[in-house]
Amino acid sequence: MTNSNSYWSHKRLVALIELVGTVHGLDLSPFDATFLVKALDKRVTASVETAAAYGERLALDFHEAEALLQSLHIGYSEFFRNTLAFALLEQSILPCLLDAKKKSGQAEIRVWSAGCSTGQEAWSLAILLDALNGAGDTLIPYRIIATDWFAPDLAVARSGLYSEEAVGNVRMSHLRRYFSRQGDSFLISPRFMERVGFAVFDLLDEKTICPPESIFGDFDLIFCSNVLLYYRPEIQSLILGKLRHCLAPGGYLVTDETEGRIVEGVGGFCRAAMPAALFVKD
Repeated sequence: MTNSNSYWSHKRLVALIELVGTVHGLDLSPFDATFLVKALDKRVTASVETAAAYGERLALDFHEAEALLQSLHIGYSEFFRNTLAFALLEQSILPCLLDAKKKSGQAEIRVWSAGCSTGQEAWSLAILLDALNGAGDTLIPYRIIATDWFAPDLAVARSGLYSEEAVGNVRMSHLRRYFSRQGDSFLISPRFMERVGFAVFDLLDEKTICPPESIFGDFDLIFCSNVLLYYRPEIQSLILGKLRHCLAPGGYLVTDETEGRIVEGVGGFCRAAMPAALFVKD
């Protein structure tokens, strides 16, 4: 069998991207080349074909081309996944935001979970905000808008139903307060449903900037973790430009720690804390 790692030269990869776009109307061009080649390697291995034969097959088989595109969606998520970032949010950032809202008399804290996948990140933020809010004498409402382009993942997020393994990172006190057991699974409390909304939104769409549900952005906090890694530098700049535009003055951007270098490289943000990937606008 042809070694696909050596087969997918830059020239062949560009030709394949153009072919899939022209024949099937599917766009592979935004993705990082190394990430795309790894996905191709897996599809070649699964099909028990040579890389050359697989490339020819893609020209004829729309369903395989669509399956390749779907395989590029990384939908994994966890509750409180970015441990350091969530610790800083709980101990410092969110209390400061809540205090600032109280002093200014502003209506609510606004949060955007961009690339939310199956929703654990958004629900984690809701748990922290509810717990911190309940510790004070003045309640500050919050609104979390969570978006992704992959509708099946959003359906899971909206259900709020997760396996026992999936809630392993949730503190026992939070698990008792904010979840109810449903057989072998756990259901997020209905109290969050009016505060957290899930919607389809494509971060790569050049015609849009903010999620329609947010109207004008103005977010106090934006989470965008494990998204930037998979795209070409031009697409990373496009996404970060949107996020920067949507941040309110004094707002924070949180990425995965490995993506911090990407944010610094693109510019427009400065680190708010070290070593966490927590940023504010320049």
